[in-house]
Amino acid sequence: MKVVVQRSKNSSVTVGGKIVGQIDNGLVLLVGITKEDTLEDLEYMAKKVLNLRIFDDSNGVMNKSILDNGGNILSISQFTLCANTKKGNRPSYIDAMEPEMAKKYYLKFNEMLRKSVVVAEGIFQADMLVNINNDGPITIILDSKNK
Repeated sequence: MKVVVQRSKNSSVTVGGKIVGQIDNGLVLLVGITKEDTLEDLEYMAKKVLNLRIFDDSNGVMNKSILDNGGNILSISQFTLCANTKKGNRPSYIDAMEPEMAKKYYLKFNEMLRKSVVVAEGIFQADMLVNINNDGPITIILDSKNK
């Protein structure tokens, strides 16, 4: 499982001209589910995202998590994070989990996050326009293989 975490002041996701999810202050997550991922990976990544200290404390040091900061999460499914580019110039998505199961895992991941914070989300498999106002910019790439 791969998750790109971006600290954001405000972000939104639009599908078919309508905003379907937005946050004012918090994290934007781009979530890629691989065919090797397990429920243990989901739990690990949810805990990691919730406890990642990338918000400033009163001294301007990144020492607070989203739990400390009180922000929200905008979660976007993005199978292209599972791209394999070793051979040729056209990415292969053979490592991505098949869509039906990936949707279940994506929704389960968001459910785990919702136990602690408000989570807005995009629409799985939709063509989305994601507007991210990256604060910092702070961008962290997490991979469950690196536990």
